Amino acid sequence: MGTLKKYIRLLRIKSYVKNGLILLPAVFGKRLFDPSFFPLIVLALISFCAVSSAVYIFNDLCDCERDKLHPHKCTRPLASGEITFKTAVVTAVILLIISVAANYFACGTTATPWLLLLLYLVQNILYSVKLKKIPVLDVAVLVLGFLIRVFYGAEIAGISVSNWLYLTVLAISFYLGLSKRRNEISVSESTDSRSVLCFYSYDFLDKNMYVCSALAIVFYSLWCIDPTTIANFGSNRLMWTIPLVILICICYSHAVEKRNTDDPIDVIFKNKALIILGLLYCASVLFIIYV
Repeated sequence: MGTLKKYIRLLRIKSYVKNGLILLPAVFGKRLFDPSFFPLIVLALISFCAVSSAVYIFNDLCDCERDKLHPHKCTRPLASGEITFKTAVVTAVILLIISVAANYFACGTTATPWLLLLLYLVQNILYSVKLKKIPVLDVAVLVLGFLIRVFYGAEIAGISVSNWLYLTVLAISFYLGLSKRRNEISVSESTDSRSVLCFYSYDFLDKNMYVCSALAIVFYSLWCIDPTTIANFGSNRLMWTIPLVILICICYSHAVEKRNTDDPIDVIFKNKALIILGLLYCASVLFIIYV
């Protein structure tokens, strides 16, 4: 059991929540429960989860020495010595093979999904090696990772991404990226654990987080009341999910203020209100669209 736990932590299984963005085009394109499509989206999720875990391992390999200085990251399997360098490399290679195989069965030789998967891998390698040391650009790379997931899911589903969905995900992604840096400042004992943090301040991050949060709510609200959206779903009932989105943003901001973790996923999982609101939002959207 101990061996399994350390590999779960190495692969960062809980971060697979981010890969749920792959489902967004299918959900809003009313294809989520399409029997002919469901196997493909499962394979797509497997592919992206595998490549994202390989990326996390590569990042941990690059950051191993710095992670040892971090109050929380020092317990990661590589930083703590639970898993050796060689074992981590072999695991990453196996994950990449799984990702390639799953993506092939999901999309065959269609070029765009392959290019998006390759772009995600390359941009994260560059991020781990260099880009995470450059202020603002480091956050932009994190945002790109979220957008790639959405467009990858759209390609697998054969659905185009609407302008409003793109803008909403873009704003939320910047908000999450900025909040991640904010929490890293508060959690770290010094900026030695991540050199880019010395270029950020609470004031700068807070102001831009507020802007991105407001934009996300506005973009989502405009999408809900857009005539095209109403025509697609046959009603304007999605507008009733707007208060839930506002509450989720407020609740997340409140959780970030507690400064008890530097991982947005941990912020969500450690907050019962966020979990309940998130599940309620998902249930509401599925009910409105599919029932």
